[in-house]
Amino acid sequence: MKILAVSDLHYRLPHWDWLVDAAAEVDVVAIVGDLADVVSPVPHEVQTVVLSTYLERLAERAVVLASSGNHDLDGPGEHGEQVATWLHGPDRAALHVDGASVDIGDTRFTLCPWWDGPVTRDEVAAQLSTAAVDRPSRWVWLYHAPPAGTALCFDGRRTFPDQELADWIALHRPDVVLCGHIHQAPWASGGSWNARLGDTWAFNAGKQIGPVPPHITLDTDAGTAHWFGTFGSQTIDLG
Repeated sequence: MKILAVSDLHYRLPHWDWLVDAAAEVDVVAIVGDLADVVSPVPHEVQTVVLSTYLERLAERAVVLASSGNHDLDGPGEHGEQVATWLHGPDRAALHVDGASVDIGDTRFTLCPWWDGPVTRDEVAAQLSTAAVDRPSRWVWLYHAPPAGTALCFDGRRTFPDQELADWIALHRPDVVLCGHIHQAPWASGGSWNARLGDTWAFNAGKQIGPVPPHITLDTDAGTAHWFGTFGSQTIDLG
């Protein structure tokens, strides 16, 4: 299986166009938060209509997994905390979003929403505990913020750790966690696009200028992860 992971596209439409083309070459496209951009001059409600169309186009070419980030929230849920309600549009067989766990071959993908407070945080904890039952041989999480204790949190000046994620990783020991949120981490001195927490690999592709978004391609048959950035690329062995 080939998994193409991106994050933080922030309504940059040339990057979305590239992703639609690239989807034909992989089995799974994982979009790990901040599909939209709250500082864009385009109204958020317009962005989500356009992005929903892109997600449908992507789902015609590959299985698409989309989890929310902080820029994707568009209003309070029934519990009063902010959620990305727009992601839960018409059902598509090849499109899975926040709150889902889906098995593809021998791999389970669990898509965690951006949590806005204690209620949605506890929902994510319950989601992971449920998905841990009878897990297959490989388990991959999509979770926008990177875990504490890794270089994925460092932007060159400060760290932005997610301790809850680090604790959940220690508890459940997934094989891979796909993240984003800290745009500069892959290029910052002291940052990185990959990290290990115990037996778990965590990845953050970053965000950059140029016609092609930074991205990570995981090849489960070859046991490799390849990161592409405008100013460099790298492949590592996951064995």
